[in-house]
Amino acid sequence: MKTEIFTLCDAATEQQGKLNLLGSFDQLNAKQAPISHPGCTLALKLRFTKIEEGKHNVKITFGDEDGNLVMPPIEFPLTIVVAPGESTATSHLVLNMQQLKLPSFGEYTIDLAVDGRAEAALPLYVRKLPESA
Repeated sequence: MKTEIFTLCDAATEQQGKLNLLGSFDQLNAKQAPISHPGCTLALKLRFTKIEEGKHNVKITFGDEDGNLVMPPIEFPLTIVVAPGESTATSHLVLNMQQLKLPSFGEYTIDLAVDGRAEAALPLYVRKLPESA
């Protein structure tokens, strides 16, 4: 299995086998904490080979730099079928997150595990805007 795309963005859609992304980012800026971000999307594209066909378990966690979760883990089953004559298959995930609440400034991480194995980690840096003069 290979993680081809794993990003936070302003918006994403999946249509006719295409993953469409708008505004990929890894930093948020705010005047004060806690931080409330109105909305963003986690977009993911995984590629599986023929020998990886079958059922898989996917888990996504979102935590701060101390390991505290900022939202409950997201877990779901995934069944991969590689079409006849093909050697690989892809799976897309578009997870919309509304009113994202982050308790403090610092570094956060979104972690992806498939079948209990860590596959990717995505940083999110939350920075304090400088005070205006």
